[in-house]
Amino acid sequence: MLTLSVSNLRKDLYNIINQTIKYDEPVHVNAKEGNAVIISENDYNSLLETLYISSIPGMKESLIEMKNASDDEFVNADEVEW
Repeated sequence: MLTLSVSNLRKDLYNIINQTIKYDEPVHVNAKEGNAVIISENDYNSLLETLYISSIPGMKESLIEMKNASDDEFVNADEVEW
């Protein structure tokens, strides 16, 4: 993660934002009042989706159960009547 002061961020904001978008690499910004993190919209949306899925009761357990299930418990796409 790239770490910059607010002054250094201001000097090259355009390129830093483009780099964050292109590589999905967060930027940690230090300021007198505290710190901030700049992330790409893609990473932001992923975080929101993860928070939403985590908020559904039983969803975490269900996902873990599906991950650990054997292949014979699933139906092949060929077997589904569309």
